[in-house]
Amino acid sequence: MYSWLGEIIAEDIPELTWQQIRVAALADPLKAKAFGITQTNVDEMIQERSQLLKFVLPAFRQFCQTNLRANFEEMLEVLWDLWLPLGMKLAAHRHSLNRPLIQGILGVQGTGKTTMCQVLSLILQQLGYRTLSWSLDDLYKTYSDRLILLQQDPRLIWRGPPGTHDLDLGLNVLEQIRQGETSVTVPRFDKSLHTGAGDRTTPEIMTNIDILLFEGWFVGVRPIDPMFFDLAPPPIITDADKAFARDINRQLSNYLPLWEQLDSLILLYPTDYRSSLEWRKQAEQQMVTAGKSGMSDSEIEDFVNYFWRSLHPELFLKPMLRSPSVADLVIEISPDRTFGAIYSL
Repeated sequence: MYSWLGEIIAEDIPELTWQQIRVAALADPLKAKAFGITQTNVDEMIQERSQLLKFVLPAFRQFCQTNLRANFEEMLEVLWDLWLPLGMKLAAHRHSLNRPLIQGILGVQGTGKTTMCQVLSLILQQLGYRTLSWSLDDLYKTYSDRLILLQQDPRLIWRGPPGTHDLDLGLNVLEQIRQGETSVTVPRFDKSLHTGAGDRTTPEIMTNIDILLFEGWFVGVRPIDPMFFDLAPPPIITDADKAFARDINRQLSNYLPLWEQLDSLILLYPTDYRSSLEWRKQAEQQMVTAGKSGMSDSEIEDFVNYFWRSLHPELFLKPMLRSPSVADLVIEISPDRTFGAIYSL
């Protein structure tokens, strides 16, 4: 743990410690730039972050105890290094817009989208902003509609890929939030219904939304040139695999009106996309240990490979690192699930 974090919490920061904090804030130029920290404003930014830390700390401590199987001191470092400055960045963006902010968060399975949204909501609440966390999963078509869809295309054996969502519903919700509607009916999806097939459930009525955190495994992803599927990486191997990948790629075009509603997009980028398979296995093992039902390793591999065949991370995420018009902020995720480089595009 940074030794000076305790001093910040105790509100006893000697000048020597303040110098250490200042040096740490500017040590990584790319991260400092991403969070708007400069030689000129560093003292002001540290002071603001320090005050925010003290306000957020009780709720964050409770969150860690309830939701995270992680060392609190380690999570405190992540709170200081990433979540607090990111929350401040989103709050500043919301303030500059003078209307609700629609923030996209893109990350494949296991990159921590849900945790990030929960922590950012705690921080933004302390900053006075009413925040809604909403997932692309909440836009799945109803169970009955997906049964019809499966008859039309037997390859869609699982919900998730482009084509399994109600886009008109999603666009309607995003437009209402963007326009500042006082009350918005937010659809929700329960994955446990119909023996795990899932179905639409009771919607949530939200009022006076300031910031929407809209997350999903392909939020903001755009179609690519079909020629890239000619030499696609595994598990896109057979002609049938390539045909499926091309068809899903075409479906992505229908999602562009949704992505156009985003004001900004954060990309949680795994430095090795194959880590998501191991992360999923770990999650399933934890469920089994807790006495819940979970998939076997072979079932997990089939499940993850299905999603890689539909939208392969190597094909769809890498190009986004070279396109500042798509993602604004990149947060790299290492195989051990720690955060790596953080930079703006």
